[in-house]
Parts: sequence; structure tokens; C-alpha cells
Amino acid sequence: MRRDDLSELRRTLLADLRGEVLEIGFGTGLNLPHYPPGVKKLTTVDPNPGMNALAKKRIAASPIPVETRLLDAERLPFSDGSFDAAVSTWTLCSIPKVDQALREIHRVLKPGGRFSFLEHGLSDEPKIQRWQHRFTPLSQTFADGCHLNREIHLLIGKHFKVVRLDRFYLAGAPRIAGYFYRGTAEKS
Repeated sequence: MRRDDLSELRRTLLADLRGEVLEIGFGTGLNLPHYPPGVKKLTTVDPNPGMNALAKKRIAASPIPVETRLLDAERLPFSDGSFDAAVSTWTLCSIPKVDQALREIHRVLKPGGRFSFLEHGLSDEPKIQRWQHRFTPLSQTFADGCHLNREIHLLIGKHFKVVRLDRFYLAGAPRIAGYFYRGTAEKS
């Protein structure tokens, strides 16, 4: 996940964020160096204590204040309308109750708040989709619950107004896992 092309995708996704931001699935903090100076505080959520330990060095080097929370996204302990923006990168594929998590993200965003996402999911090609459906049970078992076959834009669209969406294959990635959804949605 540290490839240069992925870093560039992260940088462009996060470039316009401002204010107080919630990141779902913080992992080892690979997004952290790409947050712009307009971000005043970053609150992170991740259920994996091992990832949190690996992120400590990046957090210590960040000019942005970071508050980490060891919990899942399905039950966020924040008040309604707490955040200006929320971010998810390569996370929605592995959240067991993804609709519940998206409802929670929607709830904690301020009116007009922005949800920026960069995810992988179901291809628009039927041949690739068949393979994604076949391999999803294996990826769920061996890749931390990952669903290769989630239609990310439809899941997000149930809870937000999607205002920008790009769908593409990542160059050099296997097509079964390299179909990406990048976009911005708003709480309306």
C-alpha cells in the first residue's frame, strides 16, 4: 500500500479537506502525510490494535493533532454533526456491517459535510465480476474480511449524495482486486 501511485491517489483525495476530520480504518497511518494544513484535527478509528501500534511513528511526526480510537466504525462514540469531513481508504471492503458504518459516518458529519473515499470493489466487467464473486469467500478468510465484490458507489449512495465518482483499474494490479472507486459524497 506504499506504492508511489497509491500515495498520489491518497494525496489528491485528501488535498481539499479542512477542519476536523474523521478517518475510518486508519491502519498504519499511510494517509497521514498527505493531509493538507487546513485539517485542524484528525480523529482516527481502527479496530486493530496491531495497526495502531505501527501508526505511532507517523502520528508523532505529524503537524496535525491526531486522536486515535481503537474501535470499529459501526458504533461511533461521537455526537451528531461532530466532523467537517470523513475519509475512508481501502476500508469499506472489510467492515462487516458496512451499511451501519455508513449510517454512523453520515450521523457524525456536519450538515453539508464531505465523505471522501478511495476503495476497491466490484468491477463493471461481467467476466471480472464472476471471479470477484468466486474469490470473495477466500478473501474474507485470508484478507481480514475483505469483500472483493462490494459495489462501493451504491453502498455510499444509500446514505450520501455522491457528487464525484471515478471508477478505474489500477495499473499493475490484478484486475480482480484492482478496480477502484474514488470520490466525494456529501451529507445532504
